[in-house]
Amino acid sequence: MSTNNFYGAGFPYRNFQKLPGKLIVVEGTDGVGRSTQIKKLRHWLEAEGYAVSDTGLTRSILTSNGLEEAKSGHTLGPITMSLFYAADFADRIENLIIPALSAGFIVLSDRYFYSVIARNAMRGLDKEWTRKLYGMALKPDLILYLKAKVETLVSRLIHGRGLNYWESGMDMHLGDNMYDSFVQYQTLVMKEFDELAVEYNFVTINADQEVDKIMEDLKSPISQLLHNRLPKEMKPN
Repeated sequence: MSTNNFYGAGFPYRNFQKLPGKLIVVEGTDGVGRSTQIKKLRHWLEAEGYAVSDTGLTRSILTSNGLEEAKSGHTLGPITMSLFYAADFADRIENLIIPALSAGFIVLSDRYFYSVIARNAMRGLDKEWTRKLYGMALKPDLILYLKAKVETLVSRLIHGRGLNYWESGMDMHLGDNMYDSFVQYQTLVMKEFDELAVEYNFVTINADQEVDKIMEDLKSPISQLLHNRLPKEMKPN
């Protein structure tokens, strides 16, 4: 595989062959509905006859337990946490995402390293350092950015699973309580995402809408990406 398919050196010790599958990333702030939409997208694509795999940050078998313990302990610094996330990402790219793409799957990724760039920048880490760290990242075929007002995010989380320490940026001491800190933190993260959207050509989707309307807006660019990729005779009856 050419290094042009990666943001950096990729995996120079591996000779990956052509990848017939498609990598679709769904990005966005906390509470914006990424997981909900990915589930709906998977059901839709499978009904259309595509083989689908989904993944997301901290889902590597190699690191997931350790990352959860590190997050619950609130003891590791931003550089160490970033390296932990990078290990998770590299393992999933090499052992899950690329094999699935090689087999012709559509891979749906709940977040990618763009989220890490935004989070790291918030905590004072150099963006260029983070970009170089993620030189193993495969370039997605499509990046969908779910964007909603902070008021929408707060409402969904309060009426759903609630606010938590990291999503509220409590380690950054932005507010006296979790609610105020969440509003400040997500506002700043969204500014980072808006810059990344320009740099990496995100397709921005209005996530202030109802779930089904968001789904329809997501399906449009995906349909364009997959147009004529799978012959009709290959689809199940």
